[in-house]
Amino acid sequence: MTAESFAARHIGPDPDDVRRMLETVGYASLDELMDAAIPEVIRWHGTLDLPEAATEQQAIAELRALATRNTVAVSMIGLGYYGTHTPAVIRRNVLENPAWYTAYTPYQPEISQGRLEALLNFQTMVTDLTGLATANASMLDEATAAAEAMTLARRASKVKAPVYVVDADTLPQTISVIATRAEPLGIEVRVLDLDTEPLPDEFFGLHLQYPGASGAVRDHAGLVDSAHAAGALVTVAADLLALTLLRAPGEIGADIAAGTTQRFGVPMGFGGPHAGYLAVRAGLERMLPGRLVGVSKDADGARAYRLALQTREQHIRREKATSNICTAQVLLAVMAGMYAVYHGPEGLRAIAARTHERAARLAAGLRAGGVTVAHANFFDTVTAVVPGRAAEVVAAAAARGINLLAVDADRVGIACDETTTDPHLGAVWAAFGVPEFTGEAPTALPAALARATDYLTHPVFHAHRSETAMLRYLRRLADYDYALDRGMIPLGSCTMKLNATTEMEAVTWPEFANLHPFAPAEQTAGYRELVESLQGWLAEVTGYDAVSVQPNAGSQGELAGLLAIRAYHRDRGEGHRDVCLIPSSAHGTNAASAVMAGMKVVVVACDAEGNVDPVDLDRTIEAHRDALAAIMVTYPSTHGVYETGIASLCAKVHDAGGQVYVDGANLNALVGFAKPGRFGADVSHLNLHKTFCIPHGGGGPGVGPVAVRAHLAPFLPGDPLGAATSGDGRPVISAAAHGSAGILPIPWAYLRMMGAEGLARATGVAVLAANYVASRLREHYPVLYSGNKGLVAHECILDLRPLTKATGVSVDDVAKRLIDYGFHAPTMSFPVAGTLMVEPTESEDLTELDRFCDAMIAIRAEIDRVGSGEWPAGDNPLVNAPHTAAMVSGDDWEHAYPRSVAAYPTGVDRLAKYWPPVRRIDGAFGDRNLVCACPPPEAFAD
Repeated sequence: MTAESFAARHIGPDPDDVRRMLETVGYASLDELMDAAIPEVIRWHGTLDLPEAATEQQAIAELRALATRNTVAVSMIGLGYYGTHTPAVIRRNVLENPAWYTAYTPYQPEISQGRLEALLNFQTMVTDLTGLATANASMLDEATAAAEAMTLARRASKVKAPVYVVDADTLPQTISVIATRAEPLGIEVRVLDLDTEPLPDEFFGLHLQYPGASGAVRDHAGLVDSAHAAGALVTVAADLLALTLLRAPGEIGADIAAGTTQRFGVPMGFGGPHAGYLAVRAGLERMLPGRLVGVSKDADGARAYRLALQTREQHIRREKATSNICTAQVLLAVMAGMYAVYHGPEGLRAIAARTHERAARLAAGLRAGGVTVAHANFFDTVTAVVPGRAAEVVAAAAARGINLLAVDADRVGIACDETTTDPHLGAVWAAFGVPEFTGEAPTALPAALARATDYLTHPVFHAHRSETAMLRYLRRLADYDYALDRGMIPLGSCTMKLNATTEMEAVTWPEFANLHPFAPAEQTAGYRELVESLQGWLAEVTGYDAVSVQPNAGSQGELAGLLAIRAYHRDRGEGHRDVCLIPSSAHGTNAASAVMAGMKVVVVACDAEGNVDPVDLDRTIEAHRDALAAIMVTYPSTHGVYETGIASLCAKVHDAGGQVYVDGANLNALVGFAKPGRFGADVSHLNLHKTFCIPHGGGGPGVGPVAVRAHLAPFLPGDPLGAATSGDGRPVISAAAHGSAGILPIPWAYLRMMGAEGLARATGVAVLAANYVASRLREHYPVLYSGNKGLVAHECILDLRPLTKATGVSVDDVAKRLIDYGFHAPTMSFPVAGTLMVEPTESEDLTELDRFCDAMIAIRAEIDRVGSGEWPAGDNPLVNAPHTAAMVSGDDWEHAYPRSVAAYPTGVDRLAKYWPPVRRIDGAFGDRNLVCACPPPEAFAD
């Protein structure tokens, strides 16, 4: 690894820094440190079989070559994916801006006010357009949002019958995901043509598509009334652009609305990432899965935003959860919300009107040429009936650079969108063999369904019409926030490391951004080669035999892995195996995923050192031997330790007939030194937004591929389009075959540029950094857990409980005081209440590591001043943190410590000071007074 290599740029500490850090920790080399830290029973001493590391210029050239193998045709396929124009001001200042894409989930709201406001805009946009009371801060895609709507309806309905009705005119990929989610939960999905088939006598929920997958616009009011009369809840999967012209689902009594915001300025990206949405009527908000932004107030009573009702988040509820959603699509939700802010209601309506006008003219031209159009009422999608000629027409259009949809042998689907032009219509008419149409086309929207209610009335959707205004609004919100472009985010378990610019560069190239996920295979050769290469490299890194990148979040990778285990047992005639063992320290999503996979969760205790208790493990295995399906373990453990008993644990579970699932959240401590697929694991999910550098984006996007050994490979996710008819039993985890393919160039570039040597060194330096922090802070804060020779893995847990008991200073106080020092706090109270879990990563250089350690040591000195009585327990820099510029520059100052201590703690660079926009936020107030849409200014006048 040369000084000019990408790895040297990615890894923060240079060789001299590494030597100094090793001296502090007490080792002569990284290899010696890793040999001491990692149990020899799992230590792998080989060299990864990866291509030699490429330079940044070489990687970009190779990505360019792959991009040229993709054909960017005009997409008129539809099925939930549409061409859209991303306003350049949003593309440059959100999607391509590290102030937005390197931020973390807004669990520290005081330093997340910018993206929280942006998400509140998103929620307001969704509630206004759907006509429902509350929307969450985004879902993974439309199909998974629809599946979550189904389980929400199951919880909320009093109907006992486990029947869920899905209209046959629903997007086929949505039907596939719903069916996958329903089966383990014992839900019977009935797909009915509701134009001709009656509703059953008993059912708990109904799913409607509006407009339908065929394009048809139907009046669903009667169906909604019938469903409610039967005690069922109704979900309407609605196109938000269509809702600017069509009656809102909430106006006919829909209980839930689900869908995607992709066409609001977010490129198709071969399937994702996109921000799905989920909205509910009043009374269902506490059942709503995912994240929910609400309005609260800070210590001065000023308006402030935070994540609301966090105790209902599924990963906190663990085995009692009804969903495993623990993330969102924040970056894409921000883009979609800003698209609405930029265009406003008039602009959105104009885009929708142009889209519909072109679809109406398209249909009129086809009819004039003798082609039958299936539906009289439609918004943007026309289904043409051409008996026996569908393939011929589609091929003729492809020859003209237009992709259409062959619905079957007799029907062709043509979808118009924001990007559709008159020449596109001409090419389509030519493909059908009909002349160009020049006459007037009547509207195809039924007058009875025309939208009569206002939407997007809040001032934010009217105030930023010029690019100057929009640019300044985006800059102002970004300035409110703390992201990796400002400094270290030392979150344990979340691996906040460099998202290199070169890794990000290809994401917005048209050849990757503008492909429809159902485009013909001959047009996507470059994408498919990239996916295959990435899957192969990930298999090599982890020691598994096969990888699928379809899961579009870590939680979805967990579900895919558990469903593979479940299918494997069934295939062997052991479908009765349904017990999943989970250590008490595990990530909360593990238990939630197991429940969703139809398994029963049995908790295994941890010992005083944070390791899985071998005695309790033996007892639990024996008690459930005949029913044991799997164990889910995180390695290194959630406590940040390389447990020595992992190989033995795997052997014991296998001996009892179970499978071993290793959560890949902490893979950053293994790459190049140990392979889960080699030390006994059968399946893992991999967080590409952690170890492999996809940015966290303020809480999403993510990719959570599932990696398996050969015997589980037949049960990996299947084709979302084909699953509903193929009957092969393979689960469908997301709406597109390759999930969030649009961001896969990022981990591809990371792996390609790091190479085997760079990856191993990154792991070594990450472990060294964690042990360096532990060594420097151990005398000030007890390090709660350690492994062999007192070493931690890639993270360490600092125990504040003795200090809290002695002084009253809480873990929250320390977290908020770190803001004054210019840091995002480490992970609070997970996996142990009252502690901070620190993961420094390999990307932070020694200067930044020391700045963090110095800040923590200075805070310890402040805690001692509270403990000694020098500062009152109720009035000190910790309990009052964070301090805003307005607070310290105010005319009055009556605190027991000087303004300078509040504003510029020890070591803070006055020229680079980060000022939080609000003081500490009152979370309980926000939960008691739930407001999840943009409030009018006068609401806070008092």
